[in-house]
Amino acid sequence: MKIFNSIQEFNTNVRTIVTLGTFDGVHKGHKSILEKITSSSKKAGCENVLLTFFPHPRMVLQQNTDIKLLNTIKEKAMLLEEYGIDNLIIHPFDHSFSRLTAEEFVKDILVDKLKVQKIIIGYDHRFGRNRTANIDDLIIFGKEYNFEVEQISALEINEVSVSSTKIRNALNAGYLETANRYLGYPYFLTGTVVKGKQLGRTIGFPTANIHITESYKLIPIKGVYVVSSEIKGQKVFGMMNIGNNPTVGGVAESIEVHFFNFNADIYDSEIRVNIHYRIRDEIKFPSVNHLKDQLMEDQKISLEYISQKLS
Repeated sequence: MKIFNSIQEFNTNVRTIVTLGTFDGVHKGHKSILEKITSSSKKAGCENVLLTFFPHPRMVLQQNTDIKLLNTIKEKAMLLEEYGIDNLIIHPFDHSFSRLTAEEFVKDILVDKLKVQKIIIGYDHRFGRNRTANIDDLIIFGKEYNFEVEQISALEINEVSVSSTKIRNALNAGYLETANRYLGYPYFLTGTVVKGKQLGRTIGFPTANIHITESYKLIPIKGVYVVSSEIKGQKVFGMMNIGNNPTVGGVAESIEVHFFNFNADIYDSEIRVNIHYRIRDEIKFPSVNHLKDQLMEDQKISLEYISQKLS
């Protein structure tokens, strides 16, 4: 898959199959569109193009929005590549771009720049200045500028009834298994292993502290979770705490993973942490010994879950 950081970077002399949208989460609700764009491009013998935007339009157009995203740009690219996307354009979204009229967007971008032969889009997609144009307008433009419009029907989309907003809400409320069901895969965090206070070592639970650079990435609600990672070709399981470590007077929020039966040096490594199950809320215990007892219970629950659901 080729990645372009703006529409201007993309050049082609042949016509393409195009889809566009934010695709945050690359979830089950996106599946029909992604499968259709890849199958259509194979059938037509041409390349497909997925046009997406960063920052998320709501970050630009809605003041004081606190929206967090399910994927970083790198994570989204990795997920889209698995579907067989040929060309991913991540265009910078700003106020100037939002002011393009529907016809300017169609003629200048879809037709002149992307050489669209067919566009595949959800029935409810809106575009152009103030999002005033809809699928019916796009069909009219298609006839004028000689490209085909294929829409994903309301039935196909509503059957799945999944949205990025629903997934964000589930993660923020602690309903991890609901979020994972909507996504079609375990929600995951990608970050670098950094040195922490190393307090876990003193009670027999050393942890890898995960630093996530992208401030816009949604971190699930505080608590203890069952997780897995692939490290140096080895699949490892563990449990993760998201929170402030109140028992030991912690203030800043941290993400710490204790891997089971694993002791390799992974400092400065970038790892992906897949989150499978939420065990409990973060709790302030009366002593470190009480905390240690709970961690042993958490480990027992985690190993039972892994044995029953993940092995």
